[in-house]
Amino acid sequence: MKNKYAIYVWMPLLIAIFLAIGIYLGKQMASQPHAAVMFPRQQTLTENDKIHQVIEYIKSDYVDTVLEKDIVEETINEILQNLDPHSYYIPKQDYHAVNDPLEGNFEGIGIEFRIQDDTVTVVRALGGGPSEKLGIMAGDRIVEVEGEDITGNKIDNQKVVKLLKGPKGSTVNIKIKRKKQKELLDFAIQRDEIPIYSLEADYMLTDKIGYIKISRFARETYQEFMEAVKRLKKEGMQKLVLDLRNNGGGFLQSAIKIADEFLDEDQLIVYTEGKSRKRNDFYATKKGELQDAEVAILINENSASASEILAGALQDNDMGYIVGRRSFGKGLVQEGVQWPDGSAMRLTVARYYTPTGRSIQKPYGNGVNAYHSESYERYQNGELLSLDSIDFPDSLKYITKGGKVVYGGGGIMPDYFVPVDTSNTSVYFGKLNYQGIFYLYGFRYVDGQRKTLKGKYKEKEFIENFRLTTADMQAFYDFAEEKGIDYDEEGAKISSELIRNRLKAVIGRNLFGDKVFYQIVNQMDETVEKAEELLSEEEI
Repeated sequence: MKNKYAIYVWMPLLIAIFLAIGIYLGKQMASQPHAAVMFPRQQTLTENDKIHQVIEYIKSDYVDTVLEKDIVEETINEILQNLDPHSYYIPKQDYHAVNDPLEGNFEGIGIEFRIQDDTVTVVRALGGGPSEKLGIMAGDRIVEVEGEDITGNKIDNQKVVKLLKGPKGSTVNIKIKRKKQKELLDFAIQRDEIPIYSLEADYMLTDKIGYIKISRFARETYQEFMEAVKRLKKEGMQKLVLDLRNNGGGFLQSAIKIADEFLDEDQLIVYTEGKSRKRNDFYATKKGELQDAEVAILINENSASASEILAGALQDNDMGYIVGRRSFGKGLVQEGVQWPDGSAMRLTVARYYTPTGRSIQKPYGNGVNAYHSESYERYQNGELLSLDSIDFPDSLKYITKGGKVVYGGGGIMPDYFVPVDTSNTSVYFGKLNYQGIFYLYGFRYVDGQRKTLKGKYKEKEFIENFRLTTADMQAFYDFAEEKGIDYDEEGAKISSELIRNRLKAVIGRNLFGDKVFYQIVNQMDETVEKAEELLSEEEI
């Protein structure tokens, strides 16, 4: 019996001995590097400010030297991107590239350029800018900046922008090579504030129907829009085609102000609401300039945010026609904050809702990549080609006061669907277009005979009378082959009319600007044709 109970007497002592040995060995192991994992040296981490503690630990103990600035920026960006696809961090060096198009201006010398044959070539001196005032012209080659030779294959767009942009009032010295001039021309250009226009074109489609193309919603977009409306009204405009295709949005207020011009006083335009943002309603304020005008708004899968606010406001208030294809589906509102070092972030703080109460934000739970590739999935699913491929659940159905059925949860569905036009397209045309061959050749074509073409054609005469010859087309196809795109006889035959139209439009843009480009391109645009047809029906 004594032996039976002896183990119970010695057991506590044995456990204590083994525990002491374990603690000793544990300390010895903790003080040595481990092949895979090791624990902090006697450090106590708290739950508060965990991110700061991790960064400090990396700085002090990580095997290699790491810059705190890099860790912080990567961490911030990762945090924001995991919230939603539209919250993001802007490093200091990228701030102006992101912000200037929305502000509607930047500070520089006022040129549009491209690198042609390893040389910086002026495509256009912006109207009213310092370069135009000094007489710099399209076709001029910038060969030196502040004594530095900038020709050759080492020059790129980023370096050119860095050399030529700068604060208002500062001066940059450049040398220009101009055709038929033996000597280089010296220019001392005082940089100034250069406007970036968001309205690309305005002209009359018919005697009564005007056309306006807006590429983004910047701070000055409303003012640009109203100036265009006044110009077109003087030319007889009674109805309007407003083209918002490929317009990714911008300032909410600019879209609201434009919607206000179409709606009756006190009609709801949009409202926003978020966890920390109370509901904020935006109503039409007065009799608008376009309240009595019929309007057709053009949208597609790349129309987003402010574009969808404007389209949704008119659609939900039973105003005009929405024509094209389902829009992108961005219903989130961002606020911007900037740090003293020049970096900034955009944080989603609210959702916006159209007047019927629908949110058009599409799902984003599968990550940023899936979110942005959703538009491509629409193409794969056949949605861009057929209305029958689109299916909205009844839970997303809303009814306007006029009895029209509209849908939320994934963009603005147009009142009149227009599929992607595949009748004249081919793989060959796609290669020419996506690799910039039209633009490259159009510039070369104009650069060789700019003075002659300008002397022969005014804008209207060019649109009506300019024709590309057989020799011109052969030169274009030869140029494409030089750039690595083999001639495709069948593709060229299928897309012959489209290729000629696009090439003429690009040549017109190089000579006269975007307005002429859209007047030519829209001659073969089925969505514009449908809008014109809808607005013309009212006149019968």
